[in-house]
Amino acid sequence: MTEGQLLWTPDPAAAGTTQLLRFMGWLERERGLHFADYEALRAWSVDDLTGFWSAVWSFYDVHSERPYDAVLDTRTMPGTRWFAGSRVNFAEHMLRHERRAAADEAVFLHSSETRPLARMTWHELGDAVRRFATSLRDLGVGPGDRVVAYMPNIPETAIAMLAVTAIGAVWSSAAPEFGARTVVDRFAQIEPAVAIVADGYRFAGKDFDREPVIREILAELPTVRHVVWFPYLDAARPAPIAGAIPWSRLADGARIAPDDFAYAYVAEDHPLWILFSSGTTGLPKAIVHGHVGVLVELLKSTGLGQDLGPDKRMFFYSTTGWMMWNALLSALLQGASVVLYDGHPAHPTPALLWHLAADAQATTFGASPTFVQMMVKAGIVPREIVDVSRLDNVLLTGSPVSPETTAWFYKNVKSDLWVNSPSGGTEVVAAWVGGSPILPVYAGEIQTRTLGMDVRAWDEAGNDVFDEVGELVVTSPAPSMPLRFWNDPGDARYRETYFEQFPGVWRHGDFIRINARGGAYIYGRSDSTLNRYGVRIGSAEIYRAVDALDDVADSLVVCLELPGGGFYMPLFVKTVPGVALDDALRARIAAKLRTDCSPRHVPDEMHAVDAIPYTLTGKKMEVPIRRILAGAVPMKVASRDAMMDPNALDWYVSFAERYRAKATV
Repeated sequence: MTEGQLLWTPDPAAAGTTQLLRFMGWLERERGLHFADYEALRAWSVDDLTGFWSAVWSFYDVHSERPYDAVLDTRTMPGTRWFAGSRVNFAEHMLRHERRAAADEAVFLHSSETRPLARMTWHELGDAVRRFATSLRDLGVGPGDRVVAYMPNIPETAIAMLAVTAIGAVWSSAAPEFGARTVVDRFAQIEPAVAIVADGYRFAGKDFDREPVIREILAELPTVRHVVWFPYLDAARPAPIAGAIPWSRLADGARIAPDDFAYAYVAEDHPLWILFSSGTTGLPKAIVHGHVGVLVELLKSTGLGQDLGPDKRMFFYSTTGWMMWNALLSALLQGASVVLYDGHPAHPTPALLWHLAADAQATTFGASPTFVQMMVKAGIVPREIVDVSRLDNVLLTGSPVSPETTAWFYKNVKSDLWVNSPSGGTEVVAAWVGGSPILPVYAGEIQTRTLGMDVRAWDEAGNDVFDEVGELVVTSPAPSMPLRFWNDPGDARYRETYFEQFPGVWRHGDFIRINARGGAYIYGRSDSTLNRYGVRIGSAEIYRAVDALDDVADSLVVCLELPGGGFYMPLFVKTVPGVALDDALRARIAAKLRTDCSPRHVPDEMHAVDAIPYTLTGKKMEVPIRRILAGAVPMKVASRDAMMDPNALDWYVSFAERYRAKATV
C-alpha cells in the first residue's frame, strides 16, 4: 500500500444528503455565497471568520437569551471574544432533541463489564438531568461552582455532566483508574465544591475498589462541601465516607417537565468545563472552555465534519479522563445516539468492541492505529464475524495513521466506508485536520483542514511550507480555543505554552505536512508531550512520581510514535550513588507510576544512565533525545555548546544506534 493511494470515493447521491452540502446550499440561498468545492468553502471559512461562524450559529439555530453584539471582537490571539453579549447554555442544546424524539427513541446504548447492553431514551435522559440538576441547586450549587467527578464511562456520568452544566456550574472529570496524586494534581488547582465519586470499577474481569484512593483525594481537596457517592461495584454498599450523599438521593429528586426547568444562561466567557492537558513542567494545564465557543465548534464538527444526525449512532471507546469522552457525548447536539462502554477493550475477546458495535447498531466506530495493530495480530476480520452493514463511518485517531492502517478497514470491514482521521487536541475539544463526507479517502492521508480552523505548516522562520514537514500552527483564532488556564495570572502559562515561539500565532506542538490537494499528514509531537495510545501524558507527571523514590536521583522519559500505531516509551534513570537499577527497583518504579498516575504512565523499558542531559537554562533535553532516537542527526537537533554537560549526550547517541539497529532486524 502506497501513501496517498485512492481508497474510497463518496457516492454522489449519498454526498448530496450530507449536512455539509445542505449547509453550502443554505449559504447560497441565504447569504448569496456559492462555492465550487470544499476547498473554496474552507478558504472562505478562515478568511471571513465573522461570515462563517455567524452562518454556523444561524444554520444550527443556536438559542441565546439575547442577541450577540459581534461574532468576534478581534483576530488577535490570545484574548479573542466570541459572540460577546450572547447568553446560552450548552446543556440545553445537548438535550433539545428530547422534544422531537419518540417515546422509545434511544439516546444511549450502554454496557460495561458489570452491566449488559441496555438502552436509555431521550426522555429518560432529560428527566434524569433535570432531577439531578435540581437536587444540586437544592444543595446550594450554582453558576461558577466547580463539580468534579471520579466516575467510569456510564450514563450516570453523562447525566451528572449535563446537570452540572445546565445550572451553570463547571464540570471536570478524571478516570477512576487514575491514582490519587494524578487526580489531586488536577482537581486541587480548581478548588471544587462538589465531588462525585464511584466506589470502583471493573477492568479485564478484576474489580478495583477505589475507596482508599478516594479518601486520599478528598483529604487534599479541602474546598469540597459535598461528596456524592455512587455505588457502582456494589449497589447495596452504603457510603463509607462520613457525610457523603448517596447518588440515589440526588437522582430521585422531583420530576420537572422540560418547559418548567430553568437553564442557567451564561455569558460567553463563563466556564463550561475544565479539561486537563498534561504539561512537561509543573502541574497539568487546567484548560477552561466556555459554553459559547465549545457549542458552535461542536455543532460544526459533529454536523459539517462528521455528518451526524438523528439516524446516526456514534461509538468511540474512551474513558472519562480523555477529551474524546466530551467529544463523543457531543453527538447529542445533532440528535444522534451514543454507545457507551466501560471496561477492557479486548476482554474477554479481542473482538469485543466489534461485537458491541454490531449489537448496538453503531453507524460510526472509533478506533486507533494501535487498535488496528491488535486486530491484525489477532487475525480478526470484522466483516466475517459481525454484521457491519449499518457502519458507514470510522473515526481513526489517537496517533499518526499509516497507509496500511487506513487500507485495513477497506479490506477487513467493508469497501464502502468513510474512514475519517481527525487530529486535534484537548485544548480545543476539536480537530484541526479531519474528514469531509464529500471528499475521497487516500491511504494514510487526513482528508483536509477543518472548516474555520486556519491551520498552516510553518518552517522555523514562520514561512508556509507545502509538501514538507513543518510545525502545525493556527494563524487565526477559533471559538473553542481556551478562555484561559485556571489560576494563571496574566495568562502567563497559556501564552508560554502556545504563543511563545510565534507571538500571536498558536503553535500546537505537532509536526504536519499539507499536500497540494489539501490533504494532511501528522507526524507526531514536535514538543516533549508524551502521546501514549492516543492519550497525552505530561513528562512532569512521571518525574514527580519517579523522583519521589529515594533511590532515584534523576530521570528522563520520551515517547516515540511508531508506524502502524505502535509506541515506544523508555525511561532513563540516574540512581543515587551505590544503588543499581535492578529488577527490584524497576518493579518499584513501575508500581509507583501505576499507583500515583495510571497504567499508561508505566514505561516500556527502563535504562540506567550516568547523566541526564540538560540545557544551559536547566531544561531536560527530551525533544532532542526523542528526535535522536527517531533517527535525526545528533548535531542538528542538539547543540553541545548549549548543554550543561556536553558529554552527557554520548550515551544516548550510542543507545539510539543500538535501538534503531534492533528495530530494523
